[in-house]
Amino acid sequence: MSCCRGSPAALPPAALPRAAAVITLEEKPGAIRVRHYALLLLLAVAPVLAQRREPERLLRPNARGTHAAIAGGTGYATEAGMRLLHAGGNAVDAGVGAMFTAAVTEYSHFGMGGEAPILIRTKDGRVVSIAGVGTMPKRATAGYFRQRRLSPGETYMIEPQGLKYMVPTSGVMAALVPGMVDAALLALKEFGSMPFGQVAESAIERADATPLDEERAMTIRATRTVIALWPTSMRVFLPEGRLPRAGDLFRQPDLARTLRAMANAEKKALAGGASRAQAIDAVRDFFYRGDIAHRIAAFVESQGGLLRYEDMAAFRLEVEPPVSAVYHGYRVYKPGFWSQGPVMLETLNLLGDRIASLGHNSPDYIHTMVEALKLAYADRDAFYGDPKFVKAPAERLLSPEYAAERRALIGPAASLAFRPGAIEGFNGRHPSVESTPRPANLTQDTTCLVVADASGIVFASTPSGAWLPSVIAGDTGIPLTQRAQSFLLMPGHPNELAPGKRPRVTLSPTLITRDGAPALAIATPGGDNQEQVQVQVMLNVLEFGMTAQRAVEAPRVQTRHLVSSFDNHGMAPGELDLDERIEPRTARQLAERGHRVETRSRWASEAAPVVIRILPNGVIEAGADPYAYRSAKAW
Repeated sequence: MSCCRGSPAALPPAALPRAAAVITLEEKPGAIRVRHYALLLLLAVAPVLAQRREPERLLRPNARGTHAAIAGGTGYATEAGMRLLHAGGNAVDAGVGAMFTAAVTEYSHFGMGGEAPILIRTKDGRVVSIAGVGTMPKRATAGYFRQRRLSPGETYMIEPQGLKYMVPTSGVMAALVPGMVDAALLALKEFGSMPFGQVAESAIERADATPLDEERAMTIRATRTVIALWPTSMRVFLPEGRLPRAGDLFRQPDLARTLRAMANAEKKALAGGASRAQAIDAVRDFFYRGDIAHRIAAFVESQGGLLRYEDMAAFRLEVEPPVSAVYHGYRVYKPGFWSQGPVMLETLNLLGDRIASLGHNSPDYIHTMVEALKLAYADRDAFYGDPKFVKAPAERLLSPEYAAERRALIGPAASLAFRPGAIEGFNGRHPSVESTPRPANLTQDTTCLVVADASGIVFASTPSGAWLPSVIAGDTGIPLTQRAQSFLLMPGHPNELAPGKRPRVTLSPTLITRDGAPALAIATPGGDNQEQVQVQVMLNVLEFGMTAQRAVEAPRVQTRHLVSSFDNHGMAPGELDLDERIEPRTARQLAERGHRVETRSRWASEAAPVVIRILPNGVIEAGADPYAYRSAKAW
């Protein structure tokens, strides 16, 4: 029997306490009246009850402060950043210090030979980008890799069946010039306030000895067969030939010595009368043109790799403008078309004004968002590449007019085709035209870092690369990246491998402002999933009023309808992963629309975002995904 207008069926489920679900109405007039009054009372107090229950529904509380906040991959990284903030450093000092500490302690996901795209909002309100991605050695060509067969240890997660050719996923042949170190030093020099030696103190301390956690112990165990192929890696990760256990003190003496030598290069420059900026340049020169560069290059050459000293010495990053788009009065900033960052902007343009009205994680909401993501990723896979080598149709891809045309392609049924746009003057070639779709294989991961301070400075980065199983470059202690695998070997493609070129990477933090003031900073690991996660976290905050912590804890979805940026560059048309907390009836309705639905554990989302939210009253709020043990602190 249904009740009168204003019954629970007419209200959004989130507005009702759980007790409302067990109320039944009997076929007796008196009983109906009594229970009806009880129900009205319950509805009246529901908002209050919901507010009182909020802390219980969060696995972690929001971290809130008025001076600064930081969120990152582990407590080691966030503690390093917080120390620098307490010592008077700004958000950039804290971000750089936390990044070097992450490179030392999160070696399962990121190391000093890897990459680190960075977005910074400066004190005067500018937003800038630092690419943080290294280049392919000058000796490397697509033709070379098309003719070359993989050797043992160069792929550890797949058998490349059915592939014509492939860039290795591990080993020295997959190495680029390290990009993270230059990105961090450039950010520190231009926008920080502290010397390198001070921001690196925590990283040096952790390299000397750090208690091993379960995540690192598990990853070493899982990748030990490949680690054992490289004596230099064996010495670090399998000391004395044994598997380290959680709780052991993990020591990296070679890496500690390298970091101390970098700090000493700064001290020497300062003692000679150099300014702070000149002294940081001395650290950079020591790494890319001095002793470290020579030792890295000599090791790679001795192992048959392509990276040389000349590649290291020629590498130099610059501060560059980001790309951006406006969403409901918020300006969303992303790295450029050398990353997948513009995918998020394309997706937001496609969603326009209609997404929030569909209801959070409803079938219509998920379907619309996923279909928009598919279109944006198809453009990524057809047009994006290193802007120093190829020109993407950037203006067209990010224009409202283009979004309006593409929006018409979002229909009631799930699309199973890859549909990049047709743009005059650009030959967008999607890899599916030359390759049969096949499942993508999982790869190792990334980390994340966001920092904001009361002066309005915001730092957001997605450090990655040089993950396990990594090759340690001789006695430097530095793991080499495997990022070359993100290139394609498809002739004529914008992301085709070339000497001196950057691969189009998935790494892409987000920085959002409102009327010029900082509003949000988001970063996440997850490879091809990164833009999908950041769109959902952003909408959780801006459209559904969630706090930072609630936004990262909420259930998410992931489409695999794209070309994997890793290993075998697989494709899975129509595949849609749903968090186990998504309602079963929603999953059924999505399957009825043609989505190939899979349900996954909340602990296995392949992403783990962190977010900082700056409130108009000056409170800085941080959230960190609890399902991957991320860390958030505020002061």
